[in-house]
Amino acid sequence: MPVDGLTDDRVRDILLRTRRIAVVGASDKPNRPSYGVFGFLLGRGYTAIPVNPALDGRTVHGMAAVASLEEAGPLDMVDVFRRSEDTGPVVDEAIRLGAKSIWLQLGIWNEEAAGRARAAGIPIVMDRCPVIEWGRLGLPARVPAGLA
Repeated sequence: MPVDGLTDDRVRDILLRTRRIAVVGASDKPNRPSYGVFGFLLGRGYTAIPVNPALDGRTVHGMAAVASLEEAGPLDMVDVFRRSEDTGPVVDEAIRLGAKSIWLQLGIWNEEAAGRARAAGIPIVMDRCPVIEWGRLGLPARVPAGLA
């Protein structure tokens, strides 16, 4: 069983119903996983917003970076590239801003923060990468229109 307890059907549903993603910890450095994942998300048809105060005003894959999660709104998903111990405040902010789902990247999990998300009725994916899940689940080349 995955650390997040989510079924393949639930992860598939999250990926296919999401349209707008804030990527917290996005990087403009091509050797960073967050750079590659960000490009992947754009290539699948998502609107993705890089969130990183160090990049405020710069671009990642042509998208203007913002300094805070609040500036990225409205959002469907918050995709987090931060250390596990630093995810709590990001999850709390995502809850406050009404995110529909939260995704903690491969190697990242925080049960305490996940409990708060679940209590707020927000599914939280942990220790997974959307690039890997996309291929593993056999999802289409682009997000289908009209499912949101």
